[in-house]
Amino acid sequence: MSFTVAELVGDSAEQYVQLAAQAEALTAGEHDRIANAANVSALLFHTLLDVNWVGFYLFDGHELVVGPFQGKPACIRIALGVGVCGTAATTRQTQVVPDVHAFAGHIACDADTRSEIVVPLVRAGALIGVLDLDSPLPNRFDDADRIGLEAIAEVFLESLGARPT
Repeated sequence: MSFTVAELVGDSAEQYVQLAAQAEALTAGEHDRIANAANVSALLFHTLLDVNWVGFYLFDGHELVVGPFQGKPACIRIALGVGVCGTAATTRQTQVVPDVHAFAGHIACDADTRSEIVVPLVRAGALIGVLDLDSPLPNRFDDADRIGLEAIAEVFLESLGARPT
């Protein structure tokens, strides 16, 4: 398979529509969550501006375990309810954090990170994991990022097909 990352055009919302289409193309016909998480994290890392970490934490039935990612080495395990990722997993709501230093219980895997967005991955009521993006800029993520990344997370979840994960 040959895949070329297309240049994004338009405003943020339009760019996320284009990214979702690229994510669909990357995951089409593939149901392996590790393979698809690897490709989706690489796509986002290499197309979004001002991000220093993009990846997945996958739920093992007890805690979140680092999965495929792009960026510096990461924390390996995160308890549910701890940090931004654990909070997103527990609340099942996207967490948009303009300043990680102001987030109680933030886990500092990379001291350069200033803002973060974490999208929970829930399929048929079951927690699959989270999609996590970090930025060295404060206030990097906004509502357009939330909507766009939630759509891309849905593409990832749909790529898993009908098989149990």
